[in-house]
Amino acid sequence: MQPSDKALVPFVSVDNMMRLIHHIGVERMITEIAAQIEDDFKRWESFDKTPRIPAHSPHGVIELMPTSDGEAYGFKYVNGHPKNTSEGLQTVTAFGLLADVYTGYPTLLTEMTMLTALRTAATSALVGKYLAPKNASTMAMIGNGAQSEFQCLAFKAMCGIDTVRLYDIESAATAKCAANLQGTGLNVLSCRSAEEAIEGAQIITTCTADKKYATILTDNMVGPGVHINAIGGDCPGKTELHRDILLRSDIFVEYPEQTRIEGEIQALDPDHPVTEMWQVITGQAEGRRDDRQITLFDSVGFAIEDFSALRYVKRAIEGTEFFEPLDMLADPDDPRDLFGMLMRAK
Repeated sequence: MQPSDKALVPFVSVDNMMRLIHHIGVERMITEIAAQIEDDFKRWESFDKTPRIPAHSPHGVIELMPTSDGEAYGFKYVNGHPKNTSEGLQTVTAFGLLADVYTGYPTLLTEMTMLTALRTAATSALVGKYLAPKNASTMAMIGNGAQSEFQCLAFKAMCGIDTVRLYDIESAATAKCAANLQGTGLNVLSCRSAEEAIEGAQIITTCTADKKYATILTDNMVGPGVHINAIGGDCPGKTELHRDILLRSDIFVEYPEQTRIEGEIQALDPDHPVTEMWQVITGQAEGRRDDRQITLFDSVGFAIEDFSALRYVKRAIEGTEFFEPLDMLADPDDPRDLFGMLMRAK
C-alpha cells in the first residue's frame, strides 16, 4: 500500500543538512538564519512563550523547546551531556519538528544538531550587531569545542571580526579549532590562557561545557567597553562568569523567565534588571550607549530561535534534493476508518 502525499513529511537527515549547508555556504546560511531570527524577534509578542521543559539526571539534561505563532508550531528536542565527549559522543544532539496549527499535521522533521550550531552562532552575531563596539575587529573565543568555529565565522560574517584569539583548557581543542578555521580569512591566534586570549579583544565569547558553577572570566579580566557573549551557561547550576562582572555590565537576555533559571543571572537577585533583546531589536529599549559600557548577552537559547531556523530550512529545501519524504502520517481513505487502513495493508 503506497502512502499518499498527505502521509509524507519532508525529512532532513544529518547528511542532507550538511549538503544543504555546503550548497548555501556556512557564513551565508548563518547570516540568513540570523535575518529570520531578527524578523521573528520583531513580532515577539505574537508567540507562545514558555521556559524549556527539562528532564535532569546525574548524567545530563534532556529538554523540549516548544513555541507557536498561531499559524505554525515548532519544537526542538535537545540534550546536554558534558560527559559524552569522554565516551566519543556529542555533548549536544537535537532534532526538531514544524507543524501546521490549522491541521496539526507536521510539515518538517529535521536533524538539529548541525542546525542548532548555526542558529546559536546566528543569534550571537545578531545580538553582537546591536551590542558590540563599533568597528570591533578582534574576538576572544574561550572554549574551543563544537560551537567555536561557528561562532567565529558568524562574527566574521556579521560583525566584521578579522581576528580570533582562541583558548581552551584542552590544547587539543584549540588546535582543532585553529586548523578548522584555516583558509576562512580569519587571523587565528592560539593562546595559552584566558587572560592572554582577551588581550586586545573587543568581543569575548565564552562557551565551555562543564555542568557546574565556574569562573572562566574573573572581574579583573574585563575592562570597559567590551561585549561579552556568554553562551556556556545554559542550565541550573552552570555559569562561567564571576558575579562581579555581571554587576558591572548591562545585561541582555532572550526570555527572562528562562534565563533566570539557567543563565549567568541565576547568580543575581531575582529582580536584578535585564533588557530583553526583542525590545532592543524593535527600538523599544537601548542597546550599546557608549564606548565604555560593558554589554553582556546572557544567552541560553530560546525556542523562537529554533522556530526561526526550522522555518528557514523548510523554505530552503523547497525544490531541492536535500530532503526525503518520510511516510510518517496515517492517511486512511475514510478518516474514521483507521482499522480499515490497517486491514488493507495485509
